[in-house]
Amino acid sequence: MRARFEELDWQHTPMGLISLRRRFDPTVRADVYEIKLDDAYLMSSLFTVAERELARHGLARTPGDELDVVVGGLGLGYTAREALDCHRVRTLTVFEHAEAVISWHERNLLPDTAGLASDSRVCLVCADFFAAATDQAGGPPHNPGRTCDAILLDIDHSPRHLLHRSHADFYTVTGLSAAAAHLRPGGTFAMWSDDAPDADFCAVLDAVFTNVEAKQIWFDNPLTRGRSAATIYLATRR
Repeated sequence: MRARFEELDWQHTPMGLISLRRRFDPTVRADVYEIKLDDAYLMSSLFTVAERELARHGLARTPGDELDVVVGGLGLGYTAREALDCHRVRTLTVFEHAEAVISWHERNLLPDTAGLASDSRVCLVCADFFAAATDQAGGPPHNPGRTCDAILLDIDHSPRHLLHRSHADFYTVTGLSAAAAHLRPGGTFAMWSDDAPDADFCAVLDAVFTNVEAKQIWFDNPLTRGRSAATIYLATRR
């Protein structure tokens, strides 16, 4: 019989101690996988609806076939896994700042997203997404000179609740304009947020993109026995 709680891995990063743990949750009577940064919870396999909807809604509004998609933040892998279920995706480049997180997927420590790292369409890049997205030299640093069809971002809790203060400049007209330069015309910028729709951030998106939408995603919360919501921001390059 497996232990009811197990810390699977941990590693020091510039932002703090990141760790992966597995615990048996009696409420759902299943193993739950969680990522923590120091004492803060980043992701849980109990709550994956919004992460998966980020990919679904983002790619649904992205035109064309043979799509080149960039994901900011690997985490437990649910956004990337959902994106790969879209038959139009040709390449999926995932930027993840923590080497440990990439290692978890390479070692298939996460049952729900096992095999993600070995998919021939996937490239896992250990790099700072925000530095790459605001690099105005043109094209992702992994593939200079090329643009992508969609950017799916799931790193910070929200534009106001950041994992690190260095991310703040991204959520400005200047930062988002730099990111938009890496998108092909008509391409999609989509972002997850744990907060309710933010009118001020929508105004910033409106200054850079077109067809801006803040969509609330509701899901069952087994811990509260009620409903919870996250927000997905969607925008199109002009």
